[in-house]
Amino acid sequence: MTRRTVITGVGAIAPTGIGIDLVWKAAREGLCVIGPLTRYDPRGTPLALAGEIKGFEPLHHLEGRIVAQTDRFTHLALAASDMALRDAGLSPGELPPYAFGVVTASCAGGVEFGQQEIQRLWSKGPRHVGPYQSIAWFYAASTGQISLRHGLKGPSGVLVTDEAGGLDAVAYARREIGRGAAAMLAGGAEAPLSPFSMACQFGHGLLSAERRPGRGYLPFTAQAPGFVPAEGGAMLVVEEAGAAAARGAEPQAEVLGHGTTFTGARRFDRSADGLAAAARIALAEAGLGPREVDVVFADALGVPEADAAEVAALRSVFGSRLPAVPVTAPKSGTGRAYSGAAALDVAVAVHCLRHGVIPPTPRVGATDPALHDLNLVTGRARTVPVRTALLLARGLAGNNSALVLGRSPSEGDPS
Repeated sequence: MTRRTVITGVGAIAPTGIGIDLVWKAAREGLCVIGPLTRYDPRGTPLALAGEIKGFEPLHHLEGRIVAQTDRFTHLALAASDMALRDAGLSPGELPPYAFGVVTASCAGGVEFGQQEIQRLWSKGPRHVGPYQSIAWFYAASTGQISLRHGLKGPSGVLVTDEAGGLDAVAYARREIGRGAAAMLAGGAEAPLSPFSMACQFGHGLLSAERRPGRGYLPFTAQAPGFVPAEGGAMLVVEEAGAAAARGAEPQAEVLGHGTTFTGARRFDRSADGLAAAARIALAEAGLGPREVDVVFADALGVPEADAAEVAALRSVFGSRLPAVPVTAPKSGTGRAYSGAAALDVAVAVHCLRHGVIPPTPRVGATDPALHDLNLVTGRARTVPVRTALLLARGLAGNNSALVLGRSPSEGDPS
């Protein structure tokens, strides 16, 4: 790929805050905001905890008609896209419309909107189902609404690969820029905290049944009870480096490589080979070796067998150097927001590269990691030179994804 791809804008909404500044501050400080599930009454179900966004009022960010026509996951994606464009200092009208596209990732889709309409259908009849049910639930709703909002007629798409999709969307954007696009909005956002959505997931046995917030999501520990679901996500402005420079934009990070593999649905305990292969593909595409990776943002499912497989993958990639490679999982402080979780990892990794600060893994103590050769960042953030980050993600259906980010070439050594 001869056309270099840079990230110039970041928009993020997470249980830790609205806007990348608050999200980054919370990650850097290792805050954990997982708490009791309040989006609906979970009594009688195995789920008690969640990562919920507090204080997000859609009408403060979007027009009333858009709020009425779309689901919460689209509200989050639209608001994060607006934030990313402001952060990039880019108005879509500055670029030819066919040169600017959008790609989002989603696992749950518009489940809350869909459930409300289905309840109306069965309780009151089909005449009480709103016309927007036909589009609000759909996984592509966010891509479509972002495109309409900003007049984007360039390459567009949606990826349904669960958490892996948050990384795959950035890679999709990079690929389209390699084919000639000038800019892309890329990322993922989820709002899966509805009874129907959560009930559909009880069967896979990966959700945490813990009722104590501080013990709900403890990846890479012997006590890991599964993962806590969450809402949130991030959108990024991804641009061709030359086009960004021409308009005077300051790159925040560079997208260097991506790899993806498939190892089968619900086989996280066997995902080591696929995850390692994805990482090697991403590094090869970036033209880097394992020794040039300064930090790993882990998938961190929080299930002992899956965590062991991820460590085995890292051991396969890094060999005897693994104990020297910092590994972090900031999502243990927010919960796992499916496609939005990996997109948030990208947002946090961008600031990790910019500031030379590796955020810790919240609620996991230095003596907790069950696998002793993992250099998990715990307790406090680490201030170290960070030039290259490797991000890993796995989806429930068996997708494995790896993304390599590099510090912007315009940045000096991080302080």
